[in-house]
Amino acid sequence: MRWSQFYLFTTREVPNDAEVVSHQLMIRAGMIKKVAAGIYTYLPFGWRSLNKLMAIVRRELAGAQAVELSMPCIQPAELWVDSGRWKKYGKELLRIKDRHEREFCFGPTHEEVITDLVRKDVSSYRQLPKNLYQIGTKFRDEIRPRFGLMRGREFLMKDGYSFHASRTSLDATYDDYAAAYRRIFEACQLDYIMVDADTGSIGGSDSHEFMVVAATGESAVVRDRATGYAANVEKAVIGALTPPAPTPQTELTEIATPGKTTVEEVAAFLGLTPDQIVKTLLFETEKGVVAALVRGDRELNEVKLLNLVGGLQLDLARDEVVREVTGAPPGFAGPVGLAKSVRIVADVSLAGVTRFACGANKADAHFVGVTVGRDLELGELHDLTLAVEGDPAPTGDGRLELFRGIEVGHIFKLGTVYSGPMGCTYTDDAGADHPMEMGCYGLGIGRTVAAAIEQNHDANGIIWPRPLAPFEVLLVALNPQDETVRTEAERIYGELCARGIDVLYDDRDERPGVKFNDADLIGVPVRVVVGARSLAEGKIELSQRRDREKVLVTPGEAVGKALELLASA
Repeated sequence: MRWSQFYLFTTREVPNDAEVVSHQLMIRAGMIKKVAAGIYTYLPFGWRSLNKLMAIVRRELAGAQAVELSMPCIQPAELWVDSGRWKKYGKELLRIKDRHEREFCFGPTHEEVITDLVRKDVSSYRQLPKNLYQIGTKFRDEIRPRFGLMRGREFLMKDGYSFHASRTSLDATYDDYAAAYRRIFEACQLDYIMVDADTGSIGGSDSHEFMVVAATGESAVVRDRATGYAANVEKAVIGALTPPAPTPQTELTEIATPGKTTVEEVAAFLGLTPDQIVKTLLFETEKGVVAALVRGDRELNEVKLLNLVGGLQLDLARDEVVREVTGAPPGFAGPVGLAKSVRIVADVSLAGVTRFACGANKADAHFVGVTVGRDLELGELHDLTLAVEGDPAPTGDGRLELFRGIEVGHIFKLGTVYSGPMGCTYTDDAGADHPMEMGCYGLGIGRTVAAAIEQNHDANGIIWPRPLAPFEVLLVALNPQDETVRTEAERIYGELCARGIDVLYDDRDERPGVKFNDADLIGVPVRVVVGARSLAEGKIELSQRRDREKVLVTPGEAVGKALELLASA
């Protein structure tokens, strides 16, 4: 493709809302153009990269026996009512009405549509399993779209769904998808990791995320290199923590702590360490008020708490609710003397705690010497702590390390979460009906390309891994008005195209500095430069974008050298 005929306009300007590198470079390199908040046009240069990824996805999913289809973006509300998600999904669901006042939504995902399709066509165990996927546009009305294609409102996604007559069959397809995803990200030459994850609003049981490792990633992930354990911090399990020393006080004693509200302030005032204090966090749920107890040196994992209490709502208790159940203003809650209507749940790390300090349910006051078994029973013990760097691994003697990742894929074992309420059933060999076991498999197309840029760039621009590069070779003609330069460049262009290589031929009448800056910015893996000065010396310059080490060859060797550099790019 000749640059003069291609639709590619680069810019030096960085938009004010471009906070991460991929967003900045995709705008500057002419890959995307903002239309509205979180909504972008995929420009030809960017679209070529997306298509390269989609071809890899289709190839590997064919190996997993997945069959492609296409479903509508606009979905009728009644399907979401059937599944129970019309109210549950929240404000991210863009609800719309047609001219007849019938309610629809712009699909953020397609569990309802695919389940409706299969329940109409499949009725017998003999017709199962079925494994379907699509690549299409989704819309989630994010309250704060940011990071370009990382968290847009409209986005391109591969979503797959499988239907089974048994959990064993679901497990097999789930493993096939996990293997296919590994092949996809390896084919893209990305540094990635598969981690345990929470199922979130999709629902179901087992769930894994595929994370591209990047310092700018919005997801925190922990892993133990010794055992291979890895999980999103929302899901991560930690090994047993060393119990803190009991407080010196043995009797339950109330101490005035005027103006001391944070754990650090209270601990310093009382002469204790933060782990000797128990925090009591109050939440409002659909089933009433819940008090979550965690050690003062730890943070509560609200995702784990929500999964424990169930329902849709988990909000920090309002001031008036705190006063109602504790008799005190916020900041002084404690488990001793709480209203009996409050459900108390404690983190498992408190199992080894014998005496501690906590809020006294009175303004500017705390209890010390609170003794388990005498002053209170901890009751329910659950894993409620947020994992941090250095925590003991859940298996073995290793320690967890924390790193940042970009979620690019997510797979779920849905079970009967959708097939049950929607009546998607099969008849077994005895004539009995059962809801189908389902799996769900998502992969962000735009997010993966953006993540590749986050992993592969320098101060001057993108450094494309070859499989995702919009073009494989950038042929730069310096002084294209020079007949000798133009003739040689045209010859190389024709030979590379004849070899099936994607070539972007920069035939623009621009200064060399502009062309070289653009070459670094757009990051095509191999660069071939034809200039009057080098040609006069019988040479052509080649380099890889990754190291930009220049190689000079004769014109007759240029195509062969370009293919050699491309093979190692």
